[in-house]
Amino acid sequence: MHKTIIIGTGPAGLTAAIYLARANLNPLVIEGPEPGGQLTTTTEVENFPGFPEGIMGPELMDNMRKQAERFGAEFRSGWVNSVDMSQRPFKLSVEGMGELTAETLIISTGASAKYLGIPGEKDNVGRGVSTCATCDGFFFRGKKIIVVGGGDSAMEEANFLTRFASEVVLVHRREELRASKIMQDRARNNPKISWSLNRTPLEVESGPLGVTGMKVRNNETGEVETIATDGLFVAIGHTPNTKFLGGQLETDETGYLIVKPGSTETNVPGVFACGDVQDNKYRQAISAAGTGCMAALDCERFLENAESH
Repeated sequence: MHKTIIIGTGPAGLTAAIYLARANLNPLVIEGPEPGGQLTTTTEVENFPGFPEGIMGPELMDNMRKQAERFGAEFRSGWVNSVDMSQRPFKLSVEGMGELTAETLIISTGASAKYLGIPGEKDNVGRGVSTCATCDGFFFRGKKIIVVGGGDSAMEEANFLTRFASEVVLVHRREELRASKIMQDRARNNPKISWSLNRTPLEVESGPLGVTGMKVRNNETGEVETIATDGLFVAIGHTPNTKFLGGQLETDETGYLIVKPGSTETNVPGVFACGDVQDNKYRQAISAAGTGCMAALDCERFLENAESH
C-alpha cells in the first residue's frame, strides 16, 4: 500500500514528487510511454525561470527527476489501465505491475497531440508526418514542409522548422489565426514562411519514400489543389489523457479534469489533478510545476487530516 501514487511525469508530476518526497511520504511515480511529458519533445526552454541562457527540455526534466529521486521518490514504468476510485484505498491496475493500492492519487497525465484524421496521415507517421517539430525538424534539412494549424504552437513549430527547411507553408482552415500577436508577427516576418490560409486539409499523398504532398480544398472557390511537400507537421492542439479514468472524475466538455477553484482537488476526495490534464488555458512548464506543488501540499494536508480522524 502506498500513501501516494503519482501518475505521469511531466513538470507537474515531478514537482509533486519532489515536494512529497521531501515530506517523507515516499511517493511512487508511474511513468507512462512519454516519461518527462511534452517537454522531452522540445529543444530549448527559454521561459523557465532560473535559466538565463535557457535549458534543453529533456535536461530540465531529467534534473527534476533526479531531484525527486534524491529525496526518496520511487519511479516505475508502466501503463495504468484502470483506476477504481469507488472507495479508499484506491486500486490501480497497472500493466506489468499488477494491482497497486494507494491512499491518495495525483493525476498528472498531461495531454497528447491531436491528428487531423485525414486519409494517408496515420499511415505516414514517421514517413514525413510528425506532431513534433523539435523531434523531427532535423530530418528536413533543405526540404519543403507544411505546418497545419493556426495557434501559438503552429507558429512556434513553423518558425523553428525554418532553421532546417528551405520553405515552410502554413496551412490553416480559416483566414484568421488564433495565435497571439507576438507569435503571428514573428511568423509573418520570417521570409521562409509562406501562407495558405482558408484551406481545408483533405488527404496526405505519399510515394515509396514517404510524404509527397497534401491535398487541400480552397474554402472560397471550392477548388482542390495539391501542395507539394516533403513533410507535414500537425500542430492543432492536444487531447487530455483521461480515458483510463473511466469517467469517474468530472471533466469539462473537452475532457480536461475539473478541479475546485484555487486547489487541485477533484470531485473524489483524495484524488488531485495537476499540470496540463487540468489546464487547457496556460499549458506552460512553469504553471504545470506550480500546480504540481499545489497538488503535493493538498495531498499532504489530506493525509494529515485522514490520520487525525
